[in-house]
Amino acid sequence: MKACIRDTTAAVTAVSAAVVLAACGADAGNDPAGGTAPSIALLMPDATTARWEAQDRPLLEKKIRELCDTCVIEHANARGEVANQQEQMDSMITKGVDAIVLVAVDGKSLASSVAEAHAADIPVIAYDRLAQGPISGYVSFDGREVGRLQGRALLKAMGDGAARPQIVMMNGDPADPNSALFKEGALSVLRGKVKIGKAYDTLQWRAETAHMNMSAAIAALGADNIDGVYAANDGLAGGSISALKANKVAPLPPVTGQDAELGALRRIVAGEQDMTVFKPFGPEAAAGGAMAVAAARREGLDRVATSEVTPRGGARVPAVLLKPVAVTADTIKDTVVKEGLHTAQQICTPQLRPACEEAGLI
Repeated sequence: MKACIRDTTAAVTAVSAAVVLAACGADAGNDPAGGTAPSIALLMPDATTARWEAQDRPLLEKKIRELCDTCVIEHANARGEVANQQEQMDSMITKGVDAIVLVAVDGKSLASSVAEAHAADIPVIAYDRLAQGPISGYVSFDGREVGRLQGRALLKAMGDGAARPQIVMMNGDPADPNSALFKEGALSVLRGKVKIGKAYDTLQWRAETAHMNMSAAIAALGADNIDGVYAANDGLAGGSISALKANKVAPLPPVTGQDAELGALRRIVAGEQDMTVFKPFGPEAAAGGAMAVAAARREGLDRVATSEVTPRGGARVPAVLLKPVAVTADTIKDTVVKEGLHTAQQICTPQLRPACEEAGLI
């Protein structure tokens, strides 16, 4: 099927195209070729961040099956290792899957694998993270806006107590291209309004690394000299808060987050974390699944995409860029709970019942 379409000239008429497709074995059903079910690979980056296996993968699978009940779904998780993901890409190319949805561990390092898939006529949909190379489509959230939401929330939470408050920046993994966007967005809000006492990059988004770095920041700056913490996601927020508590910092300074993880929402209700950023995984997965099915069927992605991006080493491609939402204790009910990510019962443990009542969750 792939070779047949590739060798067909663009000048054929609609009738001729139908004949050519029929000769290649296409039918009117879900399959790209008669008797052969489309196969779509979902390649997740790690198991450190809860969302990938708990939210994104099942939602992607659900959308793909809604659109293509005969589709075969392949799945692999790189466990945070570039080499693993490169091997998984090689495996999927060898299997001859019809499309790959890739959440790159390292967008730059995966560029050669993306190029190999392109050479094998296998479209790659970059999901959540913009991989380098000749991808066919991209689905994510506006990363700079995520950072701006975090920065604004941090300034508001710190208030007017300090003329130029000092903060610690707990940035994400530098191998993740989104980390630079989050940081850029945050700094566009924070620059000139805060003093950055310490800033760290956090390999593989590990909470234990954030804990270690926050302990080092406390030792260097002093427990009383940290007015706020910019944490790029909820895992880093949790690691930072555990270090602050272990060092008996009280009251805790405002701490940002991202991903609306269940543990983070409980910390927000408890007053330990100031905010998180909710990126509705449903719409992202719906767009990613729709792009994957369209790509596997060799249909245009423009009917799904609403924008365009240009990855490094590639041409402009169709993209879906969704809007993130800031979440605080006062807005959990109308955002995360309303959208069905977590229920009030899941968030409100017996110990949190009084705080949940105050927040209007129960």
